[in-house]
Amino acid sequence: MVNKLSSSELEELKKVSLNIRKNILKMIHSAKSGHPGGALSCCDILNVLFTKVMTHYSECEKNPNYKNRDRFILSKGHASAALYSVMAECGYIKEEELLTFRKLGSNLQGHPCCNKLKGIEISTGSLGQGLSIGCGMALGLRLDKINSRVYVLLGDGELQEGSVWEAAMNAAHHKLNNITAIIDYNGLQIDGKTDNIKSLGDINSKFKAFGWDTIEIDGHNYDEIYNALITSKTNTNPTAIIAHTVKGKGISFMENNPGWHGKAPNDEQLDLALKELVEGK
Repeated sequence: MVNKLSSSELEELKKVSLNIRKNILKMIHSAKSGHPGGALSCCDILNVLFTKVMTHYSECEKNPNYKNRDRFILSKGHASAALYSVMAECGYIKEEELLTFRKLGSNLQGHPCCNKLKGIEISTGSLGQGLSIGCGMALGLRLDKINSRVYVLLGDGELQEGSVWEAAMNAAHHKLNNITAIIDYNGLQIDGKTDNIKSLGDINSKFKAFGWDTIEIDGHNYDEIYNALITSKTNTNPTAIIAHTVKGKGISFMENNPGWHGKAPNDEQLDLALKELVEGK
């Protein structure tokens, strides 16, 4: 069965992604530091996940421990600007707070911090740990008989960490069909192409060999993202969604350029980027 979004839903997702991308750029520009490339590549995935798929409680100041919520882990914690921007769209934080990103005393740390911001399940940033934590959460939910899901977003360069594959083996062993791993497969990491630094090979076949169900998608196609996430809810095994994305998506001089992995745009570059987004919508 193919799960499709309506034309009005698709239009709304486009508007929200446009605003998310604008905010990512403004936040990183204001902070004079951050990771625009990987934030821009995953924001369409986060948009669909948070606004169309996950069961979550956006007014978390009223009920921060809402137990039946789905859990989300940003394993690639350096893409926090994308997560904060999506959380603002969902009402967790006010949009004006986004410009405190990476500032001294801000709740919006450079990497997500669960002690600073309600709605962050776990502090992340040390790559390779998110899937292991997600497995623990998924197993805990099962033991507590809570019918919720765990979603973990990983970077493709992060898959070079051995702990990711230990977690993959663990999830299959425990038959954790309540966990979905989403790989932001943009083909780049801080030092260049992942294939040149440490080739990942056939990611699809690797996850299948570890006992996972796999789905390959265009990580910027809302229908494909939505269908994959909905399908993962009915799979009998843990699911890996391999989302092919473009690092720096939406900004011509950032796209497929590893130099924008961890670099803030200057005033002129910000103006040019925002103009491109508006004209490209």
